[in-house]
Amino acid sequence: MSAEQNKNMLRRVIIEAFNQGQYKVLDELFAPDFVEHQFGLHPTIRGMEGDIRLLRRAFPDFNLTIEELVADGDKVWVRMTARGTNLGGFMGPPNGKSIQVTVFDEVRIQDGKIVEHWGVPDRFAVLAQLQLLPQPALATA
Repeated sequence: MSAEQNKNMLRRVIIEAFNQGQYKVLDELFAPDFVEHQFGLHPTIRGMEGDIRLLRRAFPDFNLTIEELVADGDKVWVRMTARGTNLGGFMGPPNGKSIQVTVFDEVRIQDGKIVEHWGVPDRFAVLAQLQLLPQPALATA
């Protein structure tokens, strides 16, 4: 496959699965035995679908904006901005707080299917923006 075809494959996963909740694209574009390298995500296609559903329930307006998309050989890298509002509960009850964080992803494609994924979302920024981190005690004089 060409670099442009590989980029379009990842673009479809982002737009169709994550942004629109069209999960059938996962079966179409991922190899049944793909390997997930991102900490905390489920390693199967059904598990990935569940992870995306959970994210979209917690942040009903969840959206990934592709900022940069690069392909070389069998690898595709993407830098995105994730946005959403915690209306469905995330690590606690809904609090109405919004997030805007950077996400870096890499996939490896083989025989027209995504076979590996690495992801690095700025989880610390998510926790900070949702005010889920311990707050420092105020100094008293």
